[in-house]
Amino acid sequence: MYKDNKVALVEDDENLRFLVAHRLKSEGYTIVETGSGSEAVELILKEEPFVVLLDWMLPGMQGSEVCKELRAKGYEGLVIMMTAKAQDLDKIDAYNFGVSDYLTKPFNMDVLVAMLDNKKKFAANADKHEISKFGDMEHHPHTHSILKDNKKIELTILENRILLYFLKNVNQVISREDLMMEVWGYNSDVNTRTLDMHIVRLRKKIEENPDRPEFLQTIRGVGYKFNA
Repeated sequence: MYKDNKVALVEDDENLRFLVAHRLKSEGYTIVETGSGSEAVELILKEEPFVVLLDWMLPGMQGSEVCKELRAKGYEGLVIMMTAKAQDLDKIDAYNFGVSDYLTKPFNMDVLVAMLDNKKKFAANADKHEISKFGDMEHHPHTHSILKDNKKIELTILENRILLYFLKNVNQVISREDLMMEVWGYNSDVNTRTLDMHIVRLRKKIEENPDRPEFLQTIRGVGYKFNA
C-alpha cells in the first residue's frame, strides 16, 4: 500500500524543488526528493509514495524513461509529469508510457496542492469501491483491471477512473466537461481530444465491437452514456 501523505519530487531545478517541497510540507505531505533521474527509480521503489512529481527534462535520464522503468518494475502509484511541453502530442505520448497526469510549467502552487488533495481523496474513496459487474465482465477497481472469461484485462489508472465513474452513473448522460473534472480532478488544460483518446482505448478493452459500442455510447454533442 502506497503511503498517501508521501510525495516523491524529482526535479533538477533546485530552486523549484525547494519551493514545491516547502509548500507541500506546509500542507502536511512528507517529501522525498532527488534531482537525478537515475537515482529516482530506486528512491521511489524504496519509499513507496502515493504520487511522483516528475520533471520531463532530467540529467542522465529523461522523465519518460524514469516513468517507463517505474512501471516496468511494478510501481502502480500516480506519476504526474511536470513539463513546459504543453502540446497535445506530447501529452498523448506521455500517457502511452505510463504517466497518470500532466502539470504544465509554470504552474500555480495552489493548483498543485488542489490536485494532490483531490487525488488523495479519490484514492481513499476508491478503496471503498466494490467489484462491479456489467455484461459478462467484472470491474476490479483495486487492481485496475477487468475480468472477462477468467482473463484479466489491465486498465491504466485513467481508464480505471473513467470506468469507475461510469459504473457509478449507469444509464446517465455524462457531459465531457463533468467527466474531465471528475477524472482529472481539477481545472486542467486537458481537452476533449485527450479524453476521447482514453474513451477509444477503454472501448477496445470492454466492447465486442468498439466501432459499435454496446456499453460506452457517445451522445453526440453532449458526452457519453454507459448502458449496463
